[in-house]
Amino acid sequence: MNPNRLQHRRIAPGPGQESVWDYPRPPRVERMNQRVTVDVDGQRVVDTSDVVRVLETSHPPVYYLPRSAFAPGVLQPARGQSFCEFKGEAHYLSVGSAVGAAWFYPVPTPGYEQLADRVAVYPGAMERCTVGGETVTAQEGDFYGGWITSWVVGPFKGAPGTWGW
Repeated sequence: MNPNRLQHRRIAPGPGQESVWDYPRPPRVERMNQRVTVDVDGQRVVDTSDVVRVLETSHPPVYYLPRSAFAPGVLQPARGQSFCEFKGEAHYLSVGSAVGAAWFYPVPTPGYEQLADRVAVYPGAMERCTVGGETVTAQEGDFYGGWITSWVVGPFKGAPGTWGW
């Protein structure tokens, strides 16, 4: 059997867990009732419970935080743009010294309006991100910005060999 085929078999979620293979496509935006923190450059730059996350098949959730929740001056424009077929055109931001480590949708497409005035960060570029007090593990790869916690099981897209999933 093809080893790549074995690698992306759905892991059955245990009690209190969810599988990314049960997430929808197109993605869904949902409000979370969890405290999220982000630390970079030796300081806490976000501490908020005003959180939404985007759920998409095979991807760990991406957390979007209000721009107003970031410490003053920590977000700065960065080079680059990308396009999501669902959410629209993304623009990039630096978070302190972490250049291009965040993105936002200035004008989200219909269905994704909840993302307006919100910013997502690559957890691997931060010193620490937490959800509900648990330290997040960053999704592999440098394209997606998923946040992996103990209550989310994969396997997850993003690692080498997973682009074709």
